[in-house]
This record gives sequence, structure tokens and C-alpha cells, in this order.
Amino acid sequence: MPLHPAAWRWLVAAWLIAMAATLGALFIGEVMGMTPCLLCWYQRICMFPLAAILGMAAFMEDRRGALYALPLAIVGVGFAATHSALVLQWVPVWWLPCGAGPSCSNQALTQLHGVQLPFLSLAAFLAIAACLALHLRKTRP
Repeated sequence: MPLHPAAWRWLVAAWLIAMAATLGALFIGEVMGMTPCLLCWYQRICMFPLAAILGMAAFMEDRRGALYALPLAIVGVGFAATHSALVLQWVPVWWLPCGAGPSCSNQALTQLHGVQLPFLSLAAFLAIAACLALHLRKTRP
């Protein structure tokens, strides 16, 4: 049974946000050559499957895709919020698992007039989670 157009729009919006975040992360890592820190890797582990799951769910008009994607988005919010708190120096550095490799607390790359990548990641995960919640609310069985 096809989804209501308004419900489908929320699912497509979540997919587009996940695709933009995935392509942005790949561009920064592969084209610009910036090595991600450990917390960035964890956020990528949550974001990259979202692009695939939500794309399939949107084009198959399958509500279950949102059910599968929502836990990944919520876990991603947790990692991105932790990373953002570390960048803002709200939590001590020794709390986090960042060891060898790039520093999780010293983000060198900023976008959009000084916004650091952990904040963009947090915004993307929050937006995806909100879109999925709205989609699931509109498609209640």
C-alpha cells in the first residue's frame, strides 16, 4: 500500500539529509585528505548505513525502513553530542576514547562561517531523527 504523500516527504527528507552528510564526510576524508578522529568514525558508522536504508525505504515506500533507521539516528545523536561537548570543552578529554590519530577535541576544519563538523553532524542526526519520528507518526498502523 503506497504511503500518504506527506508521510513519504518526511522519509525522503531524512534520506536526503543522510545522503548529504555521507557525501560531505566522504568528500572531506577522501578528496580533502582529512583523517577522521575516532568519534568521527563512530558517527560515520551510524550515518553511512542511514543513506542506504532510508533510500531503499523511500523508494520502496516501506515504513519498516524508518523503524530500522531510527535507532541508528539516535545512537548517532549520542556520538555527535558527545563529540560536540568535547569540542566545547564541556567534558574532560580523558573521558573519551580518542587515542592515536587525530584529536577528537581539536577540530581544525570549520564550515559555514566557523561551524565545526561535530555540530553539523549533530544537526544532521537530529534532523534525521525528527523526520523519521514525524514519518512514523503519520504512518501509524
